[in-house]
Amino acid sequence: MVDFGRVLTAMITPFKEDGSVNYDVAAALAAHLADNGTDTMVVCGTTGESPTLSWEEEYQLFSVVLQAVAGKAFVIAGCGSNSTKEAIAATQKAVKIGVHGVLQVVPYYNKPPQAGLYQHFAAIAQATPDLPLLLYNVPGRTGQNLQPETVARLAEIDNIIGIKESTGNIDQASEIRRLTPKEFQIYSGDDYMTLSLLAIGAKGVVSVASHLVGNELQKMIQAFDSGKIQVAREIHLQLFPLFKALFATTSPIPVKKALNLLGWEVGSTRLPLCEPDSEISQKLKLVLKELDLI
Repeated sequence: MVDFGRVLTAMITPFKEDGSVNYDVAAALAAHLADNGTDTMVVCGTTGESPTLSWEEEYQLFSVVLQAVAGKAFVIAGCGSNSTKEAIAATQKAVKIGVHGVLQVVPYYNKPPQAGLYQHFAAIAQATPDLPLLLYNVPGRTGQNLQPETVARLAEIDNIIGIKESTGNIDQASEIRRLTPKEFQIYSGDDYMTLSLLAIGAKGVVSVASHLVGNELQKMIQAFDSGKIQVAREIHLQLFPLFKALFATTSPIPVKKALNLLGWEVGSTRLPLCEPDSEISQKLKLVLKELDLI
């Protein structure tokens, strides 16, 4: 199975003024990220506004990003759905496109029980047995929590390699680590939790902040790995205001604002997401200035 590295960027999807996907900027941004700390691009996840993208737009983004980072970074495709049949079809299509792995979110809105969640992910994994699958647990978005015991059962399936853990709950992450083999990879789904989860055995982060500070996140993780805990802590504390600012309102609203401020023409978000208010924008500008990013 592929080693996806330590810093995975949950890529935003750039849009043009008319609201269509800006594939040229997506390619340029992906190449830039690959040169600045990102090991793997996670395309068309929550940060990529997948709920408002068509499947055809998503497939095109997978292809564009793959070409842009060829030889420099891996690509994980967001192929999740609250329909198991649809998720399988999207994953099989992604295999044909050539992605290196897929991200599968907990089915949203229909709130399946744990037995249904197990069967959902197992069916997708079995339909594409040679493709690495990363679980994605984000109950604040989906309305359902993938319990550690269910994660442990899923970890027994060969190509389910890890989880993007976005509960913000250190107890849950600890229980997942306790119940799963060491080869099963835990990635923090929240930038502010990365250092804490490294301490209990996580591998890295699926990051939003890495659009802006990917190299610094790599330095933090490397410092932790080499036993330089104080250095890792100092980097975390320096970046902490940015982590909070990027989630002052629904993501990816703030990070797209930040990228636009840095000169990346990534456009706005698609409705029902909208522009941040002036207070959030001003606080974000202040944090970016304090970090010498603008």
